[in-house]
Parts: sequence; C-alpha cells; structure tokens
Amino acid sequence: MQPIMDTSLWLTHKRRALARPVDGADFLMRRTAEDLADRLGAVERRFGKAAVLFCQTPAAAETLAESGKVADIVRVETDTAFLSGGDAGLIAPLETVPFEPESLDLAVSLLSLQAMNDIPGMLIQIRRALRPDGLFLGAFAGAGTLFELRESLLAAETELYGGASPRVAPFTDVRDAGALLQRAGLALPVADVETVTVRYASLFNLIADLRAMGETNALTDRSRRPGSRKLFARAAEIYAERANSLR
Repeated sequence: MQPIMDTSLWLTHKRRALARPVDGADFLMRRTAEDLADRLGAVERRFGKAAVLFCQTPAAAETLAESGKVADIVRVETDTAFLSGGDAGLIAPLETVPFEPESLDLAVSLLSLQAMNDIPGMLIQIRRALRPDGLFLGAFAGAGTLFELRESLLAAETELYGGASPRVAPFTDVRDAGALLQRAGLALPVADVETVTVRYASLFNLIADLRAMGETNALTDRSRRPGSRKLFARAAEIYAERANSLR
C-alpha cells in the first residue's frame, strides 16, 4: 500500500522551518506543551526514564524537566539539527522507537504522529518499550484540523480546473485514535479532544504560519506542479467568504 505521507519531504519542510525561524511560529507546540504539563501534573507518580519522540523542538523535554517528576529524559530525533543547543539525544529514523523492551517509564510524542504512515506500528513499538506500568502521553492534529483551508482549496481548484489534487493531509478522529491505542495493546487507553481555534485575516496568513511550522503539503499523492496564483487567489476569496459567514 502506498504511504499517505512523504515523510522525507515533511522532514525537509521541518529543517527549512528550523533554518528560517519566524517569531511566534511555535505557538501550537507551546500550547501543546502546556497541556502536557497539565496532564503530567495530574499523575501522582515519578518516572525514571522518559523518551521524547520526534518533537523537533525542546519544548516537550523542557516540560518534563520542569515537572520535577522525571529523572532521565532522552530526546529522539531524525536529525541532529533538531537537537538545539547541543542537547544530547538519539538519532533514529522516523517511526522507530530505539529502546529495548520494557526500558521506559514514560514516552511522549507531540505533533508528529499525524505525519507518520504507520501509526499503529509506532504505538506498538512505544508499548513494547514501556515497562508494564509505563505511561504514554501523545498529542497530534486531529479531525477538523485545517478544514477551512482544505475546503477552500478544493472548491477553488474544482471551480477553475474541474478537479482537485490533495493539498491538505487527512487527520485521525478521536474514535479512531482510541481504537488505535487499544489495537496497540496499551492498557487503560484514553483519547480526548482539545480544540484550539486560531483565526486568520486571510488564507495567505494561514499558509505563512504553516510554512513557518514546516507543515505545508507533504502528501505522497500531491500534485508535482505548484499551485497557480489564480488558484490561491480564488481559494483566498472563498476562505474569506466562509470566514465572514461564521461571524
């Protein structure tokens, strides 16, 4: 089966965003790290060894350190470029968990699972690496993410060219997420939704933020031809019309 995501391209986008930082572009990661802090704070135990998996920023590791509940934190990234400030860590291919069975007390993944093609396999690896009483805390973009962008581009491209190529990745809904946790064999799985609404003045402002995050189109089935100015101009009009109708 052909993979949905071109993970090599996704990582290229991430490296490019890292090399050209935009102030404030990490707002979603910071917001997710705050939620991680809240959830970790509700856990009445301490952890020996924790793995932070493919977060591309130090935010999650810093959250664990600030909690005072984790003795040993290991970051895992695909490239040393993501280990900012000379942080120690392991380098491994995306979608791999480079730890021995039952060697971790805690595993954390923030905003990267949605870019993986084999989420069930990744979760199974995490479960195997955790000790029997280990904990996994993960967050990823779910169903409804970028809905307005998807619909605006789809409508514009269909109107102009009579068809459309995929430009926004599909996202997993909460029911499927819960089923994936169960399928992986994780005990007492809980999946919930935290809705974060971000409003943009225009479609172009949204796309600029996605580029700064390294989250532009990395679908395997994407069109290899760049979208035309005409397409994005019409999509921006549709985006604005729909945004105004919601006010």
